[in-house]
Amino acid sequence: MLALAAVAAVAAAGCSSSSSSAAGGSAATPAASASAAGSAVKLSSVTLNIGDQKGTGAEAVLKAAGLLGTLPFKVNWSDFTSGPPMLEAMASGSVDVGGVGDAPPVFAASGGEAVEIVGARETSGDQDAIVVPKNSPITSIKQLAGKKIAYGSGSSANYNLLTVLTKAGLTAKDVSLVNLQPAPALAAFTSGSVDAWDIWPPYVQEVVAQDGARVLATGPAYGSPYSFEVASKTAVADPDKAAAIRVYLATLDKAYVWAATHPDAWALAWGKAAGLPTSVMEVAAKVDATTPVPVTSAIVSSEQNLVNQFFAAGLIPTKVDISNYVTSQFNSAVSG
Repeated sequence: MLALAAVAAVAAAGCSSSSSSAAGGSAATPAASASAAGSAVKLSSVTLNIGDQKGTGAEAVLKAAGLLGTLPFKVNWSDFTSGPPMLEAMASGSVDVGGVGDAPPVFAASGGEAVEIVGARETSGDQDAIVVPKNSPITSIKQLAGKKIAYGSGSSANYNLLTVLTKAGLTAKDVSLVNLQPAPALAAFTSGSVDAWDIWPPYVQEVVAQDGARVLATGPAYGSPYSFEVASKTAVADPDKAAAIRVYLATLDKAYVWAATHPDAWALAWGKAAGLPTSVMEVAAKVDATTPVPVTSAIVSSEQNLVNQFFAAGLIPTKVDISNYVTSQFNSAVSG
């Protein structure tokens, strides 16, 4: 627990860029992808600024799958505690592309940030969960009324919590929402400063295994089944960056397919990256498995539903047309 908290605390202070990684040579698959896209770009001259989360593990999963060194361009990795601060950095121009949950694109679009969904993955819907301390008297969602709940505003946990409350006949006004990034939320939860916490893997598995926390609500009845790769509109409009993004998405999709089919190996690698025991990560890896999917009208409709619900709840300022923040131009990169 302390190791992951320390990692997240460092990230909370600001994004930390790791050393740039450049491919030792152009791998056959990325080169073929670039060629198929009709790109005349010399990818070795491109630098892609990629945002990452410990819970997303893009760099870690690429490394574990043996694909990190195949990227035929230079990469600057930056770690973030969650999706919202990553997309803020993206809007400012310091990040080109990165992985987030279902809600961050909605909050970014509503805030007028120039970002665009460029890739999608589908999950079982069992990722985010509301947990309560082991000795908590709370046994039902309705008992959350008047209680302090830690969550990350604009994160996937935000939408998961909204759906959990709605299905129980509660609103955000019926509870006391405490907006915290993962590290301080973990500290607040374990110290008893909050009554519940809505969070994603591997934090769910961490507090269950190490603190005896109980899962109050999880599963496909809540939240949405999608997570996304999002890019800045500036990067998408740049032919060089767009060519690199296409190769990155194709390679990352292959890595996530590998992780889903090799959960034990991924758990070991993810545990080393996150500083958590393999026993915790074995559960997290199986729950967090994702399948790359094309960006379709169904996905756009799903995200628009998030917009509508967040706006109705008064949690975003503008009811945007999310289709203006989605592109299917990278669908040919989808593998798996």
